[in-house]
Amino acid sequence: MFEIPHWSIISLAMDPISALNKQIPLIEERLGHAFKDKSLLIMAFVHRSFFNEYRDLVDQHNERLEFLGDCVLGLLVSDYLYNLLPSQSEGDLSHIRAHIVDASACVQFLQKLGVAQYVLLGKGERMNDGKGRETILADLFEALIGAIYLDRGYEYCERFIQKRVIIPYVDIARLEGKVISYKSLLIEWCQKEKKQFHYDIFEDNGIGGERLFGVRLSIDDKVIAKARATSKKKAEEKASQRAYFAFQKKIDNK
Repeated sequence: MFEIPHWSIISLAMDPISALNKQIPLIEERLGHAFKDKSLLIMAFVHRSFFNEYRDLVDQHNERLEFLGDCVLGLLVSDYLYNLLPSQSEGDLSHIRAHIVDASACVQFLQKLGVAQYVLLGKGERMNDGKGRETILADLFEALIGAIYLDRGYEYCERFIQKRVIIPYVDIARLEGKVISYKSLLIEWCQKEKKQFHYDIFEDNGIGGERLFGVRLSIDDKVIAKARATSKKKAEEKASQRAYFAFQKKIDNK
């Protein structure tokens, strides 16, 4: 769960843009980045609802920056994981990346930076009683990444993400361990979705009389994956991995 900040204290000012400008030194200190182009920082905090109500004060909102930041963040995290985990498969890397850059993670990163309360919201959005707030905060974080990228370029943004986000707040070892256990991932998803699953295990003599164990993995009485290995545990994990990739998009978006 994410904590809801005291929403948009700047938006309540008589002149929100001037009030936000006065907070720029504090925001830059918390981000650990001094902007060359302060207008990029201001734009990152302008939500569409504020833009719609205050067109006399601003001429654009942060959605284009959010789009850019989303792409940059995904690329930087992918690059980092590719070099950090050379033995992991494409599927494993995709799963770890999804956990790092999903909306709830972006909200947590933003809150760690301590700048969520400076987002500029329209009156209607401020009165929305918490609905959609996670999306607003996640978009703000991505907009800030986009702004930093435009302000200083790829290499600087890469160092910022590693130093201020990944290294202090992302437990790669935990995520890597979670991915290795495809059975755990599958069980967690089935329990959440209230699906029935079971493994049918049988002995398989294999090639040349080698003792193997075969597994049929069923979800809601439908066989989803089959596998065999030298132990029951390995066979279950192998079948779970195959089932995971069959349901990967659904599981990753759980």
